Amino acid sequence: MQIGIFAKTFVRPTLEETLDAVKAAGVDCVQFNMACAGPSSMPDEISPECAAEIKQAHESRGVVMAAVSGTFNMIHPEPGKRTEGIRRLAMLAAACRHLGTQVITLCTGTKDPENMWRRHADNDSAQAWEELHRAMSQALEIAERHDVILGIEPEIANVIDSAAKARQLLDEMKSPRLKIVMDGANLFHRGELARMDEILKESIDLLGQDLILAHAKDLDHDGEAGNKAAGTGVLNYDLYLQLLRGAHYSGPMILHGLEESEVPFCVNFLREKLASLK
Repeated sequence: MQIGIFAKTFVRPTLEETLDAVKAAGVDCVQFNMACAGPSSMPDEISPECAAEIKQAHESRGVVMAAVSGTFNMIHPEPGKRTEGIRRLAMLAAACRHLGTQVITLCTGTKDPENMWRRHADNDSAQAWEELHRAMSQALEIAERHDVILGIEPEIANVIDSAAKARQLLDEMKSPRLKIVMDGANLFHRGELARMDEILKESIDLLGQDLILAHAKDLDHDGEAGNKAAGTGVLNYDLYLQLLRGAHYSGPMILHGLEESEVPFCVNFLREKLASLK
Protein backbone atom coordinates (compact mmCIF):
# COMPACT_ATOMS: atom_id res chain seq x y z
CA MET A 1 0.00 0.00 0.00
CA GLN A 2 1.18 3.48 -0.92
CA ILE A 3 0.78 6.50 1.34
CA GLY A 4 -1.25 9.30 -0.22
CA ILE A 5 -2.95 12.47 0.95
CA PHE A 6 -5.78 14.85 0.13
CA ALA A 7 -4.15 17.52 -2.04
CA LYS A 8 -6.34 20.13 -0.29
CA THR A 9 -4.40 19.51 2.94
CA PHE A 10 -1.86 21.98 1.57
CA VAL A 11 -3.19 25.49 0.98
CA ARG A 12 -0.98 27.26 -1.55
CA PRO A 13 -1.50 30.04 -4.11
CA THR A 14 -0.87 27.76 -7.09
CA LEU A 15 -1.27 24.12 -8.08
CA GLU A 16 2.47 23.81 -8.59
CA GLU A 17 3.19 25.00 -5.06
CA THR A 18 0.58 22.63 -3.68
CA LEU A 19 2.17 19.65 -5.40
CA ASP A 20 5.64 20.79 -4.32
CA ALA A 21 4.37 20.72 -0.73
CA VAL A 22 3.02 17.20 -1.26
CA LYS A 23 6.44 16.03 -2.47
CA ALA A 24 8.23 17.85 0.36
CA ALA A 25 6.10 15.88 2.80
CA GLY A 26 7.46 12.64 1.33
CA VAL A 27 4.19 11.71 -0.37
CA ASP A 28 3.88 10.68 -4.02
CA CYS A 29 0.14 10.11 -4.34
CA VAL A 30 -2.90 12.36 -3.94
CA GLN A 31 -6.65 12.35 -3.97
CA PHE A 32 -7.02 15.50 -6.05
CA ASN A 33 -9.54 18.29 -5.77
CA MET A 34 -10.13 20.69 -8.63
CA ALA A 35 -10.20 23.54 -6.11
CA CYS A 36 -6.41 23.17 -5.95
CA ALA A 37 -6.29 24.47 -9.52
CA GLY A 38 -9.20 26.90 -9.48
CA PRO A 39 -12.15 28.30 -7.56
CA SER A 40 -14.35 25.19 -7.31
CA SER A 41 -14.19 21.50 -6.48
CA MET A 42 -16.85 20.85 -9.12
CA PRO A 43 -16.18 23.45 -11.84
CA ASP A 44 -18.79 24.65 -14.27
CA GLU A 45 -16.36 23.92 -17.09
CA ILE A 46 -13.02 22.13 -17.47
CA SER A 47 -11.15 22.64 -20.72
CA PRO A 48 -8.94 19.84 -22.07
CA GLU A 49 -6.04 22.32 -21.93
CA CYS A 50 -6.60 23.01 -18.22
CA ALA A 51 -6.87 19.30 -17.45
CA ALA A 52 -3.69 18.56 -19.42
CA GLU A 53 -1.82 21.24 -17.47
CA ILE A 54 -2.94 19.65 -14.19
CA LYS A 55 -1.79 16.24 -15.40
CA GLN A 56 1.58 17.62 -16.49
CA ALA A 57 2.09 19.32 -13.11
CA HIS A 58 1.57 15.97 -11.40
CA GLU A 59 3.69 13.93 -13.79
CA SER A 60 6.62 16.34 -13.76
CA ARG A 61 6.83 15.91 -9.98
CA GLY A 62 6.21 12.18 -9.92
CA VAL A 63 2.90 12.58 -8.08
CA VAL A 64 0.17 10.06 -8.90
CA MET A 65 -3.44 11.27 -9.01
CA ALA A 66 -5.16 8.27 -7.44
CA ALA A 67 -8.60 9.87 -7.69
CA VAL A 68 -10.36 13.19 -8.10
CA SER A 69 -13.16 14.45 -5.89
CA GLY A 70 -16.59 14.61 -7.52
CA THR A 71 -18.56 15.08 -4.31
CA PHE A 72 -22.01 16.64 -4.37
CA ASN A 73 -25.17 15.86 -2.42
CA MET A 74 -26.74 13.09 -4.47
CA ILE A 75 -30.03 13.20 -2.51
CA HIS A 76 -30.24 16.94 -1.87
CA PRO A 77 -33.83 17.91 -0.99
CA GLU A 78 -33.86 20.37 -3.89
CA PRO A 79 -34.06 18.43 -7.20
CA GLY A 80 -32.31 21.27 -9.04
CA LYS A 81 -29.25 20.84 -6.83
CA ARG A 82 -29.10 17.15 -7.74
CA THR A 83 -29.47 17.91 -11.44
CA GLU A 84 -26.69 20.46 -11.31
CA GLY A 85 -24.44 18.03 -9.47
CA ILE A 86 -24.97 15.39 -12.14
CA ARG A 87 -24.19 17.93 -14.86
CA ARG A 88 -20.94 18.91 -13.19
CA LEU A 89 -20.06 15.25 -12.59
CA ALA A 90 -20.37 14.66 -16.34
CA MET A 91 -18.01 17.58 -16.94
CA LEU A 92 -15.48 16.15 -14.50
CA ALA A 93 -15.77 12.62 -15.92
CA ALA A 94 -15.12 13.92 -19.42
CA ALA A 95 -11.95 15.60 -18.15
CA CYS A 96 -10.55 12.52 -16.39
CA ARG A 97 -8.68 11.14 -19.40
CA HIS A 98 -6.89 14.49 -19.67
CA LEU A 99 -6.31 14.70 -15.91
CA GLY A 100 -4.68 11.29 -15.76
CA THR A 101 -7.02 9.47 -13.38
CA GLN A 102 -9.88 7.00 -13.81
CA VAL A 103 -11.42 7.28 -10.33
CA ILE A 104 -13.97 9.83 -9.12
CA THR A 105 -15.02 9.86 -5.46
CA LEU A 106 -18.66 10.63 -4.63
CA CYS A 107 -20.83 11.54 -1.65
CA THR A 108 -24.01 9.46 -1.48
CA GLY A 109 -25.69 12.39 0.19
CA THR A 110 -27.99 13.46 2.98
CA LYS A 111 -31.38 15.11 3.29
CA ASP A 112 -29.76 17.93 5.23
CA PRO A 113 -30.16 20.91 2.87
CA GLU A 114 -27.09 22.81 4.08
CA ASN A 115 -24.33 20.32 4.88
CA MET A 116 -23.77 17.10 2.91
CA TRP A 117 -21.69 15.71 5.78
CA ARG A 118 -24.48 16.07 8.37
CA ARG A 119 -26.94 13.28 9.12
CA HIS A 120 -30.70 13.74 8.66
CA ALA A 121 -33.47 11.46 9.88
CA ASP A 122 -34.93 11.22 6.37
CA ASN A 123 -31.75 9.52 5.13
CA ASP A 124 -33.32 6.24 6.24
CA SER A 125 -36.51 6.76 4.23
CA ALA A 126 -37.56 4.80 1.17
CA GLN A 127 -37.66 8.08 -0.74
CA ALA A 128 -33.99 8.77 0.01
CA TRP A 129 -33.04 5.31 -1.27
CA GLU A 130 -35.08 5.78 -4.44
CA GLU A 131 -33.51 9.19 -5.09
CA LEU A 132 -30.03 7.74 -4.56
CA HIS A 133 -30.88 4.97 -7.04
CA ARG A 134 -31.93 7.49 -9.67
CA ALA A 135 -28.90 9.72 -9.17
CA MET A 136 -26.52 6.76 -9.11
CA SER A 137 -28.02 5.34 -12.30
CA GLN A 138 -27.35 8.66 -14.01
CA ALA A 139 -23.85 8.78 -12.56
CA LEU A 140 -23.08 5.27 -13.76
CA GLU A 141 -24.26 6.11 -17.27
CA ILE A 142 -21.75 8.97 -17.19
CA ALA A 143 -19.06 6.64 -15.86
CA GLU A 144 -19.69 4.15 -18.66
CA ARG A 145 -19.61 6.88 -21.29
CA HIS A 146 -16.30 8.28 -20.09
CA ASP A 147 -14.64 5.05 -18.89
CA VAL A 148 -14.28 6.05 -15.24
CA ILE A 149 -14.88 4.34 -11.90
CA LEU A 150 -17.02 5.85 -9.14
CA GLY A 151 -16.03 5.37 -5.51
CA ILE A 152 -18.59 5.71 -2.70
CA GLU A 153 -17.82 5.69 1.01
CA PRO A 154 -19.90 4.25 3.84
CA GLU A 155 -20.29 7.37 5.99
CA ILE A 156 -22.64 7.54 8.94
CA ALA A 157 -23.87 11.04 8.07
CA ASN A 158 -24.97 9.91 4.59
CA VAL A 159 -27.67 7.66 3.16
CA ILE A 160 -25.06 4.89 2.73
CA ASP A 161 -24.23 4.83 6.43
CA SER A 162 -22.98 1.26 6.83
CA ALA A 163 -21.12 -1.48 5.02
CA ALA A 164 -24.39 -3.43 4.75
CA LYS A 165 -26.12 -0.59 2.88
CA ALA A 166 -23.08 -0.15 0.65
CA ARG A 167 -23.22 -3.86 -0.17
CA GLN A 168 -26.93 -3.58 -0.92
CA LEU A 169 -26.36 -0.68 -3.30
CA LEU A 170 -23.53 -2.48 -5.10
CA ASP A 171 -25.70 -5.56 -5.51
CA GLU A 172 -28.68 -3.56 -6.77
CA MET A 173 -26.75 -1.37 -9.20
CA LYS A 174 -24.82 -4.33 -10.61
CA SER A 175 -22.12 -2.17 -12.19
CA PRO A 176 -18.38 -2.89 -12.33
CA ARG A 177 -17.93 0.89 -12.39
CA LEU A 178 -19.20 1.33 -8.82
CA LYS A 179 -16.60 0.68 -6.13
CA ILE A 180 -15.92 1.41 -2.47
CA VAL A 181 -13.79 3.96 -0.67
CA MET A 182 -13.14 2.49 2.77
CA ASP A 183 -12.60 4.74 5.79
CA GLY A 184 -12.34 2.89 9.07
CA ALA A 185 -13.08 6.07 11.05
CA ASN A 186 -16.51 6.62 9.47
CA LEU A 187 -18.26 3.38 10.35
CA PHE A 188 -19.43 3.76 13.94
CA HIS A 189 -22.89 4.98 14.87
CA ARG A 190 -23.55 6.18 18.38
CA GLY A 191 -23.03 3.36 20.87
CA GLU A 192 -21.04 1.20 18.44
CA LEU A 193 -17.46 2.09 19.33
CA ALA A 194 -17.22 -0.83 21.76
CA ARG A 195 -17.81 -3.11 18.76
CA MET A 196 -15.01 -1.53 16.74
CA ASP A 197 -13.15 -4.71 15.80
CA GLU A 198 -16.35 -6.56 14.93
CA ILE A 199 -17.60 -3.71 12.72
CA LEU A 200 -14.25 -3.33 10.97
CA LYS A 201 -14.14 -7.05 10.20
CA GLU A 202 -17.75 -7.09 9.01
CA SER A 203 -17.13 -4.08 6.77
CA ILE A 204 -14.12 -5.63 5.05
CA ASP A 205 -15.90 -8.99 4.77
CA LEU A 206 -18.79 -7.31 2.96
CA LEU A 207 -16.84 -4.85 0.82
CA GLY A 208 -13.24 -6.01 0.57
CA GLN A 209 -13.70 -7.41 -2.93
CA ASP A 210 -14.86 -4.01 -4.23
CA LEU A 211 -12.34 -1.58 -2.74
CA ILE A 212 -10.92 1.11 -5.02
CA LEU A 213 -9.43 3.41 -2.36
CA ALA A 214 -8.78 3.48 1.39
CA HIS A 215 -8.71 6.52 3.67
CA ALA A 216 -6.55 7.01 6.73
CA LYS A 217 -7.87 9.23 9.50
CA ASP A 218 -9.05 8.70 13.08
CA LEU A 219 -11.76 9.27 15.66
CA ASP A 220 -11.99 9.68 19.42
CA HIS A 221 -15.71 8.95 19.88
CA ASP A 222 -18.50 7.38 17.90
CA GLY A 223 -21.15 9.13 15.85
CA GLU A 224 -20.16 11.88 13.40
CA ALA A 225 -16.59 11.81 14.67
CA GLY A 226 -14.18 10.66 11.97
CA ASN A 227 -12.30 13.91 11.65
CA LYS A 228 -9.07 13.42 13.56
CA ALA A 229 -5.62 12.89 12.13
CA ALA A 230 -4.45 9.28 11.72
CA GLY A 231 -2.73 8.01 14.85
CA THR A 232 -4.25 10.61 17.18
CA GLY A 233 -7.44 8.73 18.10
CA VAL A 234 -8.64 5.27 19.02
CA LEU A 235 -9.03 3.52 15.65
CA ASN A 236 -7.43 0.06 15.74
CA TYR A 237 -5.00 0.71 12.90
CA ASP A 238 -3.22 -2.61 13.28
CA LEU A 239 -6.47 -4.47 12.64
CA TYR A 240 -7.69 -2.02 9.98
CA LEU A 241 -4.54 -2.41 7.89
CA GLN A 242 -4.36 -6.17 8.45
CA LEU A 243 -7.94 -6.50 7.20
CA LEU A 244 -7.17 -4.43 4.12
CA ARG A 245 -4.11 -6.57 3.43
CA GLY A 246 -6.17 -9.72 3.97
CA ALA A 247 -8.64 -8.45 1.36
CA HIS A 248 -5.69 -8.12 -1.05
CA TYR A 249 -6.01 -4.35 -1.14
CA SER A 250 -2.75 -2.88 -2.43
CA GLY A 251 -3.90 0.61 -3.44
CA PRO A 252 -3.30 3.98 -1.80
CA MET A 253 -3.91 4.84 1.85
CA ILE A 254 -5.07 8.45 1.60
CA LEU A 255 -4.48 10.65 4.64
CA HIS A 256 -7.06 13.34 5.35
CA GLY A 257 -8.85 15.02 8.22
CA LEU A 258 -5.53 16.55 9.28
CA GLU A 259 -3.86 19.94 9.42
CA GLU A 260 -0.66 20.54 7.47
CA SER A 261 1.23 20.73 10.75
CA GLU A 262 0.16 17.14 11.48
CA VAL A 263 1.36 15.73 8.16
CA PRO A 264 4.90 14.68 9.26
CA PHE A 265 3.55 12.76 12.27
CA CYS A 266 0.79 11.08 10.26
CA VAL A 267 3.08 10.08 7.38
CA ASN A 268 5.55 8.53 9.83
CA PHE A 269 2.75 6.84 11.77
CA LEU A 270 1.29 5.27 8.66
CA ARG A 271 4.70 4.34 7.25
CA GLU A 272 5.58 2.48 10.45
CA LYS A 273 2.22 0.71 10.57
CA LEU A 274 2.50 -0.40 6.95
CA ALA A 275 6.08 -1.57 7.46
CA SER A 276 4.98 -3.71 10.37
CA LEU A 277 2.68 -5.66 8.03
CA LYS A 278 5.61 -7.00 6.00
